[in-house]
Amino acid sequence: MLILAALISAMAGVACSDSQKHPGILLGAERMADEYPDSALALLEEIDPSDLAIDSLKAKYYLIKASIHDKQGHLRLDDSLIRYSADFYKDKDINRAVKSATLSALYDYWVTGDRNAIGKLDSLADIPGLPDSLAIFPLRKRAYWSTKLFDEGGNRPVIKRLISIDKDSSWRQLYRYWLYMDYLFDGQKDSSLVVLDELIDQAVRSKSTSSQFNYEFEKIGVLEDMGRYSESLALADKFLEKAPGNSIEHYIHFWKSLDLFNMGNRDLAIQELQKADSCAAMISEAEKGYYNSFTYVLKTVLDFQKTGRLSLIQMAKLNNRQKDNQFRTQYLQQESEQNALASENRRLTLKAESERLTAMIIIIGLSALLITGLSIWYALYRRRKSIEAEEQAETLSKMVKELKNPEPSDVRQDSLRRAMLQQLGIIKMVAEAPTEQNREMLRKISSIDSDTEGALVNWGNVFEIIDNLYSGFYTRLHNLYGDLLTDKEEQIIVLMLAGFSTKEISVITSQTTATIYVRKSSVRKKLGVPGKEDITAFLRRMTTP
Repeated sequence: MLILAALISAMAGVACSDSQKHPGILLGAERMADEYPDSALALLEEIDPSDLAIDSLKAKYYLIKASIHDKQGHLRLDDSLIRYSADFYKDKDINRAVKSATLSALYDYWVTGDRNAIGKLDSLADIPGLPDSLAIFPLRKRAYWSTKLFDEGGNRPVIKRLISIDKDSSWRQLYRYWLYMDYLFDGQKDSSLVVLDELIDQAVRSKSTSSQFNYEFEKIGVLEDMGRYSESLALADKFLEKAPGNSIEHYIHFWKSLDLFNMGNRDLAIQELQKADSCAAMISEAEKGYYNSFTYVLKTVLDFQKTGRLSLIQMAKLNNRQKDNQFRTQYLQQESEQNALASENRRLTLKAESERLTAMIIIIGLSALLITGLSIWYALYRRRKSIEAEEQAETLSKMVKELKNPEPSDVRQDSLRRAMLQQLGIIKMVAEAPTEQNREMLRKISSIDSDTEGALVNWGNVFEIIDNLYSGFYTRLHNLYGDLLTDKEEQIIVLMLAGFSTKEISVITSQTTATIYVRKSSVRKKLGVPGKEDITAFLRRMTTP
């Protein structure tokens, strides 16, 4: 039993060691996801999702992982199982159900380009009875992506709803910026300028110089687009005066060039465009492509005015550069996916090798434990047998001694003892282990009665002796209960009748004392002997004619 318990404990320990730590890791990663997404992701990498056998842990794992990726910028290809979380939490946890369903819709848009995902976000935010606090998350995602897609008109109700229900001041400022963008790209320039001025005033009041800088830079373009060129030009000059050499100086010169061109100052416009190009020489290639996409139109118009013809060479250069960047991005993405796949294959290979090694260690350990257990059991078995043999020899010696130095006792019992020592299997039992001690025992047994030559036990003779000594007891016993009792049980009964102790009976019948006790209990049960009554007294009473 101890060995079995050890085996079960070892196997259970291996099976449960990882599963017991998973809930703690998931809880820690969930708490860190918003503020420290990189650290949360590193913590989450300690879990192999294939080891998650419980549905609730799987759903939580995929939700936390997708939430972290969303916090880092966008979902990834391996976030497809966020659908599993959405299905699991659907009728169990409204908070996680809305969050996982929102991320599932974002995954569909980000990976597959499915525009229906925007409609899914609307449906989530409009669930009947959904608290405003839970509607904020899908509404934010809907407003953000619609702004990037320039979803004209349909995005404003969502943004205004967010402004009315979300009390987070930092988000409210962003909502108003999205509202400005929505008005601008919908052609409602006056409304967009009103919102933009409000944002500038708020930045001034809160002394947020970086926000004020960004909003006023946006205003240069809005004023230019509204035809208010002088105001746009004055604001651009203000920028260059207050922050010369800033990171967006090339764009400021570009806006000035566009203002001057629209005001009819072609030569000055060309000069500002040259300044813009000079500043843009220091920016990255990726940023330069974005910048050129703005300047191309103006350069084309200026070139047409100068030469009287249109050329697509510059457009071809721009398109080729953009296509090259696109191909490079696709290649890097494919390479990243292949590296991720190779890394996953290596991880699975290492995991399989680790599991095989662990299995081998467990098998070796359990084998050693089994061998040790069997060795201990065998040693205890040998020790028990040795003790039993010693007890039998001691009992036999006592029986011989009593017969060689008889004390006044029942003559019938003494006669049977002699017969047992001569006829029963004691001689055979002792002779089978011819040690010096047993040879001495044989000599003592033989000296009890010289007529015997160590004949084997003949239970028929023994039963005959019992009948002669005890008025036909055995015959009546066998006739009454022979169908119920086994031969061994009858032998024990007649020896009990003859006054042999339990230990002496075990020596005579070559059984352990425990076996004798079991057989006595069986006799008592079969014959219905009352618990407190002696078996032989009961039988003598039941077999008396």
